[in-house]
Amino acid sequence: MNTMTLLALISVVAAAALFIALAMFLHAITHELEKIGGTKRAKYGNPASFLSKIRMGVRAIEVQTGGLAPEVVKLNGGLTAIRDGLGAIDNNLGGVITAVSAQGAK
Repeated sequence: MNTMTLLALISVVAAAALFIALAMFLHAITHELEKIGGTKRAKYGNPASFLSKIRMGVRAIEVQTGGLAPEVVKLNGGLTAIRDGLGAIDNNLGGVITAVSAQGAK
């Protein structure tokens, strides 16, 4: 057996070992995911898997917080008016400070 044949044989064995290892890890990952997110149901049709419970919880949060968007828009409008009012107060106080400083300098 010459060197090229031996290297080709070693390459084929290494590639086969790589694919076998990948298949084993893929099987292990699939097994773990099925344990976490299986399709079986608990009593009364409720989902029994952790993933389905998380999905239901996220959906409940989405439904419960769905009414916040319109209120946030209203709140932003009110806060913008307050910001503008505080800016006017700041300008007025700046003028008052300047006037009082000018009177104190006389």
